[in-house]
Amino acid sequence: MAASGAASAGRAVALRRVGTAPRSSRRLLVAAALALATLAGPLAADNLPPAPTELGTIRRNEQGKLEVVRPPPASPATAPIPADAAAGGRAVNQRPVADSKPAGGGRTIVVGEREQVRSISEAARLARDGDTIEIRPGEYRRQAVVWTQERLTIRGVGKRPVLIADGDNAEGKAMWVVRSAQMTIDNLEFRGARVAAGNGAGIRFETGHLKVVRCAFFDNEMGILTSNAADAVLEVEDSEFGAAPRHAGALHHLLYAGTIARLKVSGSRFQQGHLGHLIKSRARTSSILYNLLVDGATGSASYELEFPNGGVAWVIGNIIGQSATTDNPVVVSYGAEGERWPDNALYLVHNTLVDDTPGGRFLQVWSDRLPAGTEVWTINNLLVGRGILAPQGAGRHDGNQSVEVATLVDVDGLPFVLPQGSPLRGRAKAPGFVRGQSLTPTAEFRLPATTLALPPGKPLSPGALQ
Repeated sequence: MAASGAASAGRAVALRRVGTAPRSSRRLLVAAALALATLAGPLAADNLPPAPTELGTIRRNEQGKLEVVRPPPASPATAPIPADAAAGGRAVNQRPVADSKPAGGGRTIVVGEREQVRSISEAARLARDGDTIEIRPGEYRRQAVVWTQERLTIRGVGKRPVLIADGDNAEGKAMWVVRSAQMTIDNLEFRGARVAAGNGAGIRFETGHLKVVRCAFFDNEMGILTSNAADAVLEVEDSEFGAAPRHAGALHHLLYAGTIARLKVSGSRFQQGHLGHLIKSRARTSSILYNLLVDGATGSASYELEFPNGGVAWVIGNIIGQSATTDNPVVVSYGAEGERWPDNALYLVHNTLVDDTPGGRFLQVWSDRLPAGTEVWTINNLLVGRGILAPQGAGRHDGNQSVEVATLVDVDGLPFVLPQGSPLRGRAKAPGFVRGQSLTPTAEFRLPATTLALPPGKPLSPGALQ
């Protein structure tokens, strides 16, 4: 397992130029160093004479053999990080990484048990604008970081690395705090965030544009929590959220977007909430597309999806289901805390809504707290169970169909599919356009957390799964 400060199986030894010795003498010195390393194993770096320029490194590979690794020629994209920027004066591993190109033309910093940079917190100190940080598989404990670089990409390589809070946090907020103009976080797992205020997040997003792809958030007081920066944009793709903690304190939402400019969530799975909501968004514009928001048998979330301050909400192609132990009988809530934005509308189209609780509501629109004439469209939704969908607000309400839970079949692990013989198959009318945007679904959710594109022109059925 990888961990901060873990010992490496093979320590790298820098071969450096020595003073002003003639070229032939320098070659002899390098050859002698290689021979000594072969006989006696890795050398201690502090036994080498001080010098400013590396010719290469000796390291032990995964097969236990010593090898010489030479850095690529210095350039703006690959020049070594100054020693004074690294903890202990260590240089960053400049080994080329297959099939990866650093964002913004920056360098690649590799983190792992066998790498020169062994902790994420060290990589954060070394990183500069435009760099890419690649994290090898393993567990990384107590790696709280505040990220301030711009155009930064952080990604796990291979099997998803797991970050475990283990009591650590950044600024009393989260495992990671992100203040970045443009940042991508890919293929990482965040577990166990706790802070004194009770709202410890896997990621606390504060400013800029953050894209989260193929990540997982489990057992955090908040999975992702944003600030209220009016120009911030958060995009989440193909990610998993679940296992909300059950201790007393603040409500534990799996994803909570504040009053930011835009939230987009697609191809992601949310389950096992507790008292809080699966997704709560106060964003000016929210796009919730092709997700699985089903609390599950062990979940006890409140709303599955809430837009407390209205805004423009596009909810298309999702499977949204409430558990029998829910803390609230409403599946989707819109406008409960009154308006904040000048433009408000809800487009609830081609979703599969599941609620088998008598008296439950698939949708609650708080019309008395929103501007008069706020548009609410409900089109081609599949209503599963005993919940109620009553037309609310000005707009279109057509093509919504009710079915019993027992009539659906399981396809590829999703028990929400109309059987082939259903009279509803292929009978939905095209939902049309609004605000210049098509409401026709172009994809559907697939386990564990991704989307599958729908063939163009395929006859549509009500609901999310075609």
